[in-house]
Amino acid sequence: MILQDIRPGIDWATATAIIDDGLLDSFDVISLVGELEEAFKVKIGLEHLEPENFNTVAAMNDLLVKLGAQL
Repeated sequence: MILQDIRPGIDWATATAIIDDGLLDSFDVISLVGELEEAFKVKIGLEHLEPENFNTVAAMNDLLVKLGAQL
């Protein structure tokens, strides 16, 4: 899992406020975006870099689907 590679030891499946709780810092988010773009062949634009798109794994999944990723 990409998140586990960036920040091991966190139960990402149950995290409900990843950004709001500071589980990822700004550098982690940049790494995450790059990894998601590469893994799912999508472009995550600046307009999508909102905390609500990254606060939960489900929100990230929704964003990827919205951007046309094949999950």
